[in-house]
Amino acid sequence: MPESDLFAQEALVVAQPKRSRWRRYTGPALAVSTVEGTLLAHVTHTGDTYSLLTSASGECVVRIEKGAKFGQFGPVRFHFTDATDQEAGTVDAHGPVKTGQLSLRTAHGRALLLTRRGLLSTEWQLTESDPHRSPTPEVLGRVTVSTIDGWLGLQQYVVVTDPDLDTAERRAVVASVVCLHLLRRPPDSSSAPA
Repeated sequence: MPESDLFAQEALVVAQPKRSRWRRYTGPALAVSTVEGTLLAHVTHTGDTYSLLTSASGECVVRIEKGAKFGQFGPVRFHFTDATDQEAGTVDAHGPVKTGQLSLRTAHGRALLLTRRGLLSTEWQLTESDPHRSPTPEVLGRVTVSTIDGWLGLQQYVVVTDPDLDTAERRAVVASVVCLHLLRRPPDSSSAPA
């Protein structure tokens, strides 16, 4: 599936694939699918620094590189590159609770914010202005998280974006959801969310 088809969807599901409770799981870390359940892509982690989003046919779509200056206590920046090694965007996470707000920059330089309304909220809003400072920001999308397996703590993120977002902006939003998952549940960590 071409990248343009993958990110043409206004609604996607990014989820940890279901697995056996009794056997070691060796599949992809996350699966990207339509709301109806058609698999479109997978995410695999290659250590603590790199993640790779590939189409269902195995073609590279986005590489995600994680960088942190002061370990887990300092700010974290993720860089995205596309299949041709061109810059595809960035995500910055700051503060003691890094999953409160993510600052996105798309390949075209558009600045977006993915903000959680409160520490216990399961919904993040995609806006251009800070919803904590602006009383009525234009909402360009929403990301809703839920637990799909309480025993293992498997997570699912439903990503709904505005029809006016282009392919590059949707690509940055989906990659930022992968980053959000990495911040909440780093590779090889326990299942307790951050």
